[in-house]
Amino acid sequence: MNWTLAFVAFALLIILHEFGHFAAAKSVGMQVTRFSLFFPPALFKKQVGETSYEIGAIPLGGFVKITGMNPEEEIEPEHLDRAYFRQPVWKRIVVIAAGPAMNFLIAFILIYILFAFVGVSSGVPTTNVDTVDRDGVAAGIIEPGDKIVSIDGQSGGAEALVGELAESSCRGEKRDGCAASKPVTVAIERGSETLTFEATPRYDADNDRMRLGVTFAPDPTKVTESPGAAIGSAASAIWRVTKLTLTLPARLFDPEKRKEISSAAGGYEATAKAIDTDTERTIQIIALISLSLAVINLFPFLPLDGGHIFWALAEKVRGKPIPVPVLERASIIGLALIGVLFFIGLSNDIERFSNGGFKP
Repeated sequence: MNWTLAFVAFALLIILHEFGHFAAAKSVGMQVTRFSLFFPPALFKKQVGETSYEIGAIPLGGFVKITGMNPEEEIEPEHLDRAYFRQPVWKRIVVIAAGPAMNFLIAFILIYILFAFVGVSSGVPTTNVDTVDRDGVAAGIIEPGDKIVSIDGQSGGAEALVGELAESSCRGEKRDGCAASKPVTVAIERGSETLTFEATPRYDADNDRMRLGVTFAPDPTKVTESPGAAIGSAASAIWRVTKLTLTLPARLFDPEKRKEISSAAGGYEATAKAIDTDTERTIQIIALISLSLAVINLFPFLPLDGGHIFWALAEKVRGKPIPVPVLERASIIGLALIGVLFFIGLSNDIERFSNGGFKP
């Protein structure tokens, strides 16, 4: 059921993206002959006026067919004045930018709803165990849902417990995975029972601290903002994610960062798991996907929307149309880059699925 809901969420993002192109094209007087959710062959068609509304059999996207998108397309004389490449540059940019604009708008609305009405977790960690590393010290001893009461007699919040672990030092040379010189005594609550055991922390070089191999669950209390304040918070969140997404090309050259790239398959998986978790996480994931679609689509490579905008601006600066062979070569380069990105993302997702899926 969650995968079905995730699929519906993706389909809605596609529909609304394409609707942006569709509505903008209609509003500036271009001829739109097809509006399709998914790719051909068509399973359903309905002709309304000059536009055929369709649902395709291949659920990998969607498209709007505007007359004259191909400069070499043969067009009936009576429709020449409504063809895409016969329009002023500003009209073409409006039509192309309307798709990503819809994704930005969707992301903003979702994040605004999250801040103003649903609420966001405070982020303050509790002492309740959320996850246990399968290879960590606590594996097989501590379970998700347990509450850590004290470590070596030190009780208090998560910060106090982590601080107590920091008192431990490696038995020998300080290196990743080295064991502490002595074990610590850990007291936990599991249901109505209080259990005590000894465990030897290990040094985690990535976090520069001693760990038992557990993470704490955040305080589930939801915090909402006033409608006015939520506007600023949503805008700030949009900007932070946009800046991060813009670093995507640079991440292709960093082996560690490259592992973070995901494909549509990973998006489906994350969305399905979010739907299974709670409303806050679901909204966050769908908003993130919508925002990522908007930003990535604006990269200046054909056939992405940003590529069409880039070459339209180049035509404006040049003062005459860009030669078709130049556009074709640019499309080949763009498709190659998109193919590389898709291959890396899919490879990463396959590895994540093979290792038990995406971590919470």
